[in-house]
Amino acid sequence: MPRETIVTGNANGNGEDKQRDAALRPKWLREIVGQKAVAERLQVAVNASKKLKEPLGHILFDGPPGLGKTTFATVLPNELGTTIQMTSGPALSKPADFLPFLHNAEEGSVLFIDEIHRTPRVVEEFLYPAMEDFRVDIVLGKGVGARTFSMPLKHFTIIGATTRSGMLSGPMRDRFKMHEHLEFYSVEELATIIRVNAKKLDTEISDDAALELAQRSRGTPRVANARLAWVRNFAVSEADGRITLAVARAALDMAEVDREGLDKQDRKYLEVLVGVFDGGPTGVEAIAATMNIPADTLSDEIEPYLLREQFITRTSRGRVAMPKAFTLLGRPVKPDDPPSPTLFDGRPD
Repeated sequence: MPRETIVTGNANGNGEDKQRDAALRPKWLREIVGQKAVAERLQVAVNASKKLKEPLGHILFDGPPGLGKTTFATVLPNELGTTIQMTSGPALSKPADFLPFLHNAEEGSVLFIDEIHRTPRVVEEFLYPAMEDFRVDIVLGKGVGARTFSMPLKHFTIIGATTRSGMLSGPMRDRFKMHEHLEFYSVEELATIIRVNAKKLDTEISDDAALELAQRSRGTPRVANARLAWVRNFAVSEADGRITLAVARAALDMAEVDREGLDKQDRKYLEVLVGVFDGGPTGVEAIAATMNIPADTLSDEIEPYLLREQFITRTSRGRVAMPKAFTLLGRPVKPDDPPSPTLFDGRPD
């Protein structure tokens, strides 16, 4: 089995969530549900790497949180029969933080960097020769007596994961041979994931209950796993342990997850945008200040689903609530703004 060296750094989520996700995470590409085109391209790359006996090219995964970037990164070493080291961008504050990973990299091994967009620029520049020429330049001493020592590295693969690929520098992005964007999952794909994971948890779940959970999971496997874990606990505590449609609905209603998949924070966002700011337009910083939540949490975790489901839209002037948001909150739809006056408005006959 591949060895994993995990550096927690500033990783997101608590330990319980990580343990649950790791237990339910697929081990092979053939076990991954959804992202079919991405999985097929990765399978081609893996097959070529094995036949050519060459390391896999560097890969960058981007997309909203919870769509499987880390899952793909941990599956590939299994497919290649190699080892993996794991760290995150915030944990690499200076080039020296990277040296242990580079020194321990084995031939063909994988180094996974989560939140790679948060890697400092000085560390990015230190990585350039490591990614291209498999060497790093270390400066020994200071001043006129300083010497540069070039340390050769074994050929390895860097896999980066980011929710904001635009924050990576152009030279850094260009050094990745493959750049894969992960999309939200369909309800049917999520229902399949829920049934598979329920089986792993030795929990009986009906097809209609799995579909109900999938419809309330925001198109995201991580959310689906969290919903499944809660409903499983509810079924054990309040029922006979089996997850039926009635049990699933009762559990999700108690968790304040509505039929649209919106939770308490999503509805609070819409209530602030509609009730406080009259539907917008307003900036995300103003909404974040009112909700007492960091702005990047709103833009990374809450807004993607609201945008996708057309509850809100982004304009050059800020966030604007769509009619669907007013309907959800039981408020009259805000009338469209009157058209801007033209040159000929008010012109006498």
